[in-house]
Amino acid sequence: MLDKSASLSEAVAQHVRAGDVIHPIVGHTRWTAATREVVRQWWGRDPGFTLAMLSLSSLGALFFRGGLVNKVITGYSGDTFPNFTPNPLFAGAYERGEVQVEHWSFLAFSQRLEAAARGLPAIVTRSIAGSSMEANEAFARADTPYGEVGLLAPLVPDVALMHASVADREGNVVVHPPLLEGVWGALAARRGVIVTVERIVDDVRPWSHLVRIPAHRVLAVVECPMGAHPGGLYAGDVPVDGYGEDYDFWVDARAATHAGADEYDAWIRHWVLEVESQEQWLERLGAERITALRAKADPDSWRADAAAHPPDLDAPVNAWERAAVWGARHLAARVIHTGANAVLAGAGVANLAAWLGVQLARDSGADVKLTAEIGLWDYEATIGDPFVLNHRNFPTATMLADAQVVLGALVGGPGTTTIGCLGGAQIDRFGNINSTWIPPRPFLVGSGGGNDVASTAAENVIVATLTPQRTVADCPYVTSPGRHVQALVTDLALFEKRDDVLQVSALAPGVSFDDVRAVCAWELEAPAGELPVLDEPTADEVAALRRWDPRGWFLRAR
Repeated sequence: MLDKSASLSEAVAQHVRAGDVIHPIVGHTRWTAATREVVRQWWGRDPGFTLAMLSLSSLGALFFRGGLVNKVITGYSGDTFPNFTPNPLFAGAYERGEVQVEHWSFLAFSQRLEAAARGLPAIVTRSIAGSSMEANEAFARADTPYGEVGLLAPLVPDVALMHASVADREGNVVVHPPLLEGVWGALAARRGVIVTVERIVDDVRPWSHLVRIPAHRVLAVVECPMGAHPGGLYAGDVPVDGYGEDYDFWVDARAATHAGADEYDAWIRHWVLEVESQEQWLERLGAERITALRAKADPDSWRADAAAHPPDLDAPVNAWERAAVWGARHLAARVIHTGANAVLAGAGVANLAAWLGVQLARDSGADVKLTAEIGLWDYEATIGDPFVLNHRNFPTATMLADAQVVLGALVGGPGTTTIGCLGGAQIDRFGNINSTWIPPRPFLVGSGGGNDVASTAAENVIVATLTPQRTVADCPYVTSPGRHVQALVTDLALFEKRDDVLQVSALAPGVSFDDVRAVCAWELEAPAGELPVLDEPTADEVAALRRWDPRGWFLRAR
């Protein structure tokens, strides 16, 4: 057996080269110590990397600050904790033209890697068409004997980086779902993948059903406990110790990128440049923090979080909570009307509205499931944590898969009726969503899985607050096309499509049609009669939302 085990520094020094297209793989383990080591070794050396990364969370900014990257290929460039917001390093670099960027949806990104892994000249997609991402050179529409199709060109990394639970010394890798983008990048990379794992074992055959990367595709294997930190690791039945996401670390990383240059550089020195091994990283984390993160892997650990952060059930109901409750009610009604099999929970308040909407639909007798782009099917949302990527949701699912199954089949496939619940920075009269760019600035965050859901779900509901900044007659950049959007639910009014344009169909209590017209950018048809008035949110509905988000990460008044 060829022994590919190596130290972290050796693996990166040997296998990462200037000019590489580097692909950190994003699954439920959303970071890898190998990515950090690439930053440390190449800091300030101007290697001219292209960073192909599904989601650039706050730590992706390290590549920008260190001058490591010339181009980014991604589905999301922004912060994720404590909420989904633009990051100044990404936005500034893109706006000034210092870093080129290609925007994709999550599914299209994964499909491009799949095309490369399969040696295909292109792969068919149902995403992207009708959005501004059609301008990407790697997308084309083509007439075929079977009708018009959207085609994606292959995306070929030079080297991939990923963290997994277990591998053997030869390089066979056990990868536990949910997988989000999957392992296509490891199979597609020209030279192969550097894999960090919790444990190197002599034989992976006891988990052969979870081996997703064969040894010949692996460049090096590094035993690296907690190598996904500050992401988490869901161990499932694999005999390693899992750990939860370190939300506090993500929040600190975000804060560092928003601080001044001196403060950020000091943070980088402490957490990256001075850390020469994973052992040093763990020392800096400290035993108490590590113990707490290990405890968070227990599916029942939400109970301690809920006890530590009780919701304020007496606070006045705010605009976001009104939008979420009315969005949930509308969603539940559409689930019952369509007999939908599933609701895809998006992010932020739309995610909470989806959770509540499914609960309300079930209370009315509907057999509807929650699904999520990371690869969850039929899961239950745990109390005290509003993030859809919360690892404590994973054991509640009846199926753990990836984005290709969820976004590629269960959202838009002919055998499943799925309703999407989406948010957006801008929404226009046709239901188009912009979450990418408001010219001439600022840059926002990108599609995530939003384009994939908007493009293929049976129908979509948008949940947002109604402000002059959010509603525009025509989105200047279309991240997600509105052709399957049937409703926009806000804190002031419910809009539904008439002749393909969103028009007011109900009002919030105490709100007039003129009030809505004053903050809506497109021309609204005056009602023929008196518009219905939405019932006030109930105490139980608001309490459910606040129990999921007790700290107001998404529901805060703003």
